[in-house]
Amino acid sequence: MATKSHPGNPYATTTIYYLGFICLGMATAVLGPTLQGLAGNTGSTLAQISSLFLVSSFGYLLGSLAAGRAYDRVKGHPILCLALLIDAAMMALVPQMGKLVFLQLIFFIIGIAGAGLDVGFNTLIVWLHGDRVPPFMNGLHAFYGIGTTTAPLIVAAVLSNMGSLASIYWALAILILPVGLLILFFPSPSHLKASKQAEVRPAVPILVFLITLIFFTFTGAELGFAGWIYTYTTFQDYANPTMAATINAAFWAAITLGRLISIPLAMKLKPQQILWVDFCGVIVSLLIVIFFYSSQTLLWLGTIGTGFFMGPIFPTLLNDAQSRMHMSGKITSMFFAGSSLGSMVIPWLMGQLIVPYGATAAMITVLWSILLAAGTLYILNRKQ
Repeated sequence: MATKSHPGNPYATTTIYYLGFICLGMATAVLGPTLQGLAGNTGSTLAQISSLFLVSSFGYLLGSLAAGRAYDRVKGHPILCLALLIDAAMMALVPQMGKLVFLQLIFFIIGIAGAGLDVGFNTLIVWLHGDRVPPFMNGLHAFYGIGTTTAPLIVAAVLSNMGSLASIYWALAILILPVGLLILFFPSPSHLKASKQAEVRPAVPILVFLITLIFFTFTGAELGFAGWIYTYTTFQDYANPTMAATINAAFWAAITLGRLISIPLAMKLKPQQILWVDFCGVIVSLLIVIFFYSSQTLLWLGTIGTGFFMGPIFPTLLNDAQSRMHMSGKITSMFFAGSSLGSMVIPWLMGQLIVPYGATAAMITVLWSILLAAGTLYILNRKQ
């Protein structure tokens, strides 16, 4: 990937991207373990409060469609700064919302800001490192895992000390704010539009569609599992809220570990090889969660296995796409729009199924989504 020369240390810039992705991970993961608290705060049922997944993902969808074009046209770091500051402000407002409609508006805005961060960091790190990006991309998403692990741990610590819902969200706002200000001190990487890669590896529409479909099904499954594993765990007789928050954190920790291990693997193995191992691992782990939930040990094992094998899939999909075609901001935004639709539809569908059919129906939905993603990957490889 061709990039214009720019001042500054690319490794220092990468570090601030990693810090920003920790913030994004915390903002994403806090909803699941606080879902029941938010339901109580607004007087909503679980089915009603699950609409937060829907509105947040709808905001993310709109934000991702706009963000790609924005990063193609203007400097990226001021956009990232604005998105982080908005994210911090919305986190501070979440516990103040006593009505569901106002809380939905807050999470809609959080979704827009999250899209700006997600598209931005993933686009800019490709422009920053070019063809050397795979280990840096996997590292970026490993730090996202650190953020998603940290958020449930914050929730568990606050709950165990009789803290309030407000304390959780205010703590996150305080952690996000300085990163948003710090990023302005780093020069933005720029994009050379007349890239030779765009000529050598053009973005063929059918390939873009298939990759977008994989992002749709996989991201929906990942966020659906992350958002509902807390509730799924509390449905078991042996569980309590603190244990549920901890198992949610273990899922995100496993995602982080999987991504860290995938960093050296990304330098030696092809993306397709990593993807097939991971999809098989996720399927086996989900079967354990679905059929052996009555065993506390096996529920832990299945949850950790699901997170471990899910972890490398998203960044590896981006690496795979980058090896197939030129990754402009516009193309990246299409992939993230697909992810947004998946994270909007699948977790919401799980919420609708969990009341009439039980918690297991939600996990079966995750399994079918993963199977569809793996099937689409097979078709993609046959097409190219």
